[in-house]
Parts: sequence; C-alpha cells; structure tokens
Amino acid sequence: VQLQASGGGLVQAGGSLRLSCSASGGTFSRQTIAWFRQAPGKEREFVAAIRYNGYTYYADSVKGRFTISRDNAKNTMYLLMNNLRPEDTAVYYCAADSSVILSNVRVSRAYGYWGQGTLVTVSS
Repeated sequence: VQLQASGGGLVQAGGSLRLSCSASGGTFSRQTIAWFRQAPGKEREFVAAIRYNGYTYYADSVKGRFTISRDNAKNTMYLLMNNLRPEDTAVYYCAADSSVILSNVRVSRAYGYWGQGTLVTVSS
C-alpha cells in the first residue's frame, strides 16, 4: 500500500484545513486508516483513526475539532481540522494497515504503511 498525503499549509489560529491521503495498492476498504502527527522535538502522536466499519477514534486534544473520514470509492482518507491552535503545528502522517486490532488503533507501530507527511503550521 502506497500512501500520499497532501493539504498541509500555513493557517492562522482558529482557521481550518483539510488533509487528504490517497492510497494505491491493497484493498483500501479493509484498512484501518489513521493520522498521526509529530511536532518538532516531540514524539509522534496519535490524532485520529477510522476502521473498516466506519468507527472513529480521536485523541482527546482534537476531539470536537477534527473529523476523520474515508471515501472507499476514491481510495482516499481525509482529516478536516477546524478551530486550529498553534499547538496543532506538526508534520501530519497518514497510516494504514489491515491488521490493526481494536486495542491498537492509537499505536503507531501497529501500522505498516505510512505516507510521507505534510506540514501544518498554525500561527497565533
């Protein structure tokens, strides 16, 4: 599975961005797909995930502001980010894997396929 992330950029605090991640290879509809992010000097952290059955999971820090979705017909996943904050500044990575068990949806090492990352910068 090859993943290609896009949509990052510079936005003011309170603004919105939508990230996209297109997938090729594999059976996209069977994948658990997720977004992680890594800020400078920090470890990669979980942001959101959506399983093959449509169930979604969010980090507490983004719940109510971010929405993850998928379009299986287009082999594409999205992350709509509203009310952005300076602390959301990071490189955002999409990830996918068909073998992620429920208890591991927030665990980065559970995902075998990763996109290249897209930078989101939120100015105050």
